[in-house]
Amino acid sequence: MQLKTTILNPIHREMKAKMVDFGGWDMPLHYGSQLDEHHRVRNDAGMFDVSHMLTVELKGESARPFLRRLVANNVDKLVQPGKALYTCMLNPQGGVIDDLIIYFLTESHFRMVVNAGTADKDLAWMQARRDEIDPKLEIVSRRDLAMIAVQGPHARAKVWQVIPGARGETENLKPFQAAIWGEYFIARTGYTGEDGFEITLPSQHAVDFWRALHTAGVTPAGLGARDTLRLEAGMNLYGQDMDESTSPLESGLGWTVDLKSDRDFIGKAALLEHPVTRQLIGLVLTERGILRSHQKVVTSHGEGEITSGGFSPTLIQSIALARLPLEASAGDEVQVVVRDKALQAKTVKYPFVRNGKSLI
Repeated sequence: MQLKTTILNPIHREMKAKMVDFGGWDMPLHYGSQLDEHHRVRNDAGMFDVSHMLTVELKGESARPFLRRLVANNVDKLVQPGKALYTCMLNPQGGVIDDLIIYFLTESHFRMVVNAGTADKDLAWMQARRDEIDPKLEIVSRRDLAMIAVQGPHARAKVWQVIPGARGETENLKPFQAAIWGEYFIARTGYTGEDGFEITLPSQHAVDFWRALHTAGVTPAGLGARDTLRLEAGMNLYGQDMDESTSPLESGLGWTVDLKSDRDFIGKAALLEHPVTRQLIGLVLTERGILRSHQKVVTSHGEGEITSGGFSPTLIQSIALARLPLEASAGDEVQVVVRDKALQAKTVKYPFVRNGKSLI
């Protein structure tokens, strides 16, 4: 099968990236040292090609009513242009079709960013739901755009070094806000637990922008560092920490679900009818070894399973997210079965790391 490529694919190869198949996309795993890329993001600034993710525009008078029905979080929170909302799109059984970000631009124009691996499924789902409400609502797929995430304590300063004219529009952005500067859509969002921007721009400008960021001292970083950074930050990965068979309420995403208002949304009835019995909680391994997804976790309240796990370069120990019985609480001693051997671990509240500092 021919792998899909982003507009930056040639420059990744020029920079000697190790390329891998990531959900059908040819993407950089690292550019030599995954550990170095991780630490550069935590201590300085790194950049990721996230152009495989899909930007979707919703245009029409029924955009807000459509989103009220489509997603679990309440889009009525979005009243200021550029404001962003993290949410999940659920199936009627309350399972997670995808997690995504919605930006409010105008009352008749919202922007969504969905995951690469679920993009086709998401579009088909949205189009079917659109036809039930308002067939005239436009759902526009924007594969003409690229997206580059610049993350780290010095990320914003280095972006302003490259596009100084954007500073005035973006310096006072709060987290989960975006601003438009020319052809750049600059959002103060990210997937690393560090400050920074996710910048959407026309594909034809992406290579020059990437090169300029590199000249300004921003380190290219691949999927490997992106995964260890997001795990330390306690951020879910679709397909591992949640999917269509799991509720957001048992995936640490209860804060993204609005069950208080009268608004009905797809999956709400199922969430109300089926109380959760499991929760997502953090694990820290207290012995030598590496925690991985699908390893069994034995607790005094019953068994569970690791959803995401790995070595934390910041904490220099193995950490994980695990779906455990609801009775488990931070500080519990548990056992993780690794290659038929039971290793000791401790449950903790996550995130593990935020803004370069350990939180455990």
